[in-house]
Amino acid sequence: MYWAFIVNPIAGTGFALKTMKNLENQLRQRGIEYKIFLTERPGHATQIATELSGQEQVYAVVAVGGDGTASEVAAGLSETGKPMGIIPAGTGNDFIKTAGIPNDPLKAFEILLSRKPVDTDTGIVNDQFFLNVCGTGFDVTVLDFAESLKDKHRGLTPYLIGLLKAIHYYQSIQLKVTADGKTEEGRYLVCSIANGRYIGGGIPICPKADPTDGKLDLVLIKHRSRWQIPFYLPGLMLSRDLKFKITKHRRVSRIMIEGENLRINIDGEIQPMKKAEFTVKPASLRLIR
Repeated sequence: MYWAFIVNPIAGTGFALKTMKNLENQLRQRGIEYKIFLTERPGHATQIATELSGQEQVYAVVAVGGDGTASEVAAGLSETGKPMGIIPAGTGNDFIKTAGIPNDPLKAFEILLSRKPVDTDTGIVNDQFFLNVCGTGFDVTVLDFAESLKDKHRGLTPYLIGLLKAIHYYQSIQLKVTADGKTEEGRYLVCSIANGRYIGGGIPICPKADPTDGKLDLVLIKHRSRWQIPFYLPGLMLSRDLKFKITKHRRVSRIMIEGENLRINIDGEIQPMKKAEFTVKPASLRLIR
C-alpha cells in the first residue's frame, strides 16, 4: 500500500512544492511507499481524490496546500471511507487549527504516521461541498482585499491588511435567514455558517464550532455603523465575538440565506448566489488528526 500526496504547486506561492520535497526525504528515509499527484487547475484535486478513493492499494490521500486544496481533496473523499491527511502549505491554513493539526509541515507529517482517522463532519451549500466555513458579510469584503496580497504574504498578514481596508468600505447586508425552520430578517455585519472555527488566516469567527458534533454553527452579528466596527475587532480577534450583545449563535442542521446580490464565501472562494441552502453531512470524512 502507498500514501498518495495531492500537491497544489501554486499554493503558498510555491511553498507547497518546497514542502513536498522535504517530505520526500522523510518518506525515503523511513522506507514509506508514496506517489505524488500535482494539480493543474481548480477542481483537479477533487477529481484526483475521487479516483484514488476507490483504489485499495492507497492507504490514505494527503492534501499538500492551503484550505482550498484541503477542501477539494475532502470533497473527493467524502463518504468514501478513504482516510485523508493534511499537510499545511498554503496562505491561511485555517481548518487545521480546528482539527489540531500543527502548522509546521514536518510536525503535521508526524501526525499522519502516529494517529488514526477521526470521523469528521462536512457541509453542502446548494450543490457545492465545503469543509471549513461559509458565509456572507464583512468577511467577504476582507477576502476581496486580501486576495491581491496572497502572492506576497502567507499566514494572517494579507487578511489583517484586508480587514483594515474593509472597515472603510463595508456596508451591512439585508438578509432573511431560516435555520431549522426558524426565520428572522435584518441587517447583519456577519453571517457565518461554520464547521470549523477560523477564517482569514486565524480569525476565530466561531470559536465553539466542533466538526465532530453533527451540526453547523450559525453566527449572526447585527449591523453596526462603520465607525463602530473597530471597537468590535479586538473581541473578534480574541475569540469573544460570541459574547457580543449583537451576536446570535445557534447549532443547526439546515440553514437558508436569502438576500439581494448575495456573495457567499465558500472555504475562501467567493461566489455570487441568489440564495444559499446549507446542510451538514455528519461523520462523512475520515480525517487523520
